[in-house]
Amino acid sequence: MLLKILRESLGQLIVIINFITLPRKVKREVEIQKNVNEQAKNMSLYQFKRCPFCIRTRRNIHKLNLPIEYRDASKGSAYREELKKEGGQIKVPCLRIEKNGQIQWMYESTEIIAFLNERFGDERPVSENL
Repeated sequence: MLLKILRESLGQLIVIINFITLPRKVKREVEIQKNVNEQAKNMSLYQFKRCPFCIRTRRNIHKLNLPIEYRDASKGSAYREELKKEGGQIKVPCLRIEKNGQIQWMYESTEIIAFLNERFGDERPVSENL
């Protein structure tokens, strides 16, 4: 019981600190951002709100300015059942990538972040002076 209270309190503290310290979003030319939005529209992140690995992944998504849908996989949610049924396990964060009718499930935060940085991090941001 005490451990659960401590874990939930620390989780909430991490969420608050994350909110206060969110990184700036990358700014892209309008056409480049449209292309990024189109590529990211078939991705969704299954996550828990207070999970440190999920927070880390969401921070990266925010920084890269990606419109990826967040799906809460907490107990009792439909997304939790979907993650278990289609992805094979209840483990978060999990990035669901749909491309050409094929679905890929990526489970490790470090892999997800590396994938997103490789795919979307090379775009040249618009200069803040413009």
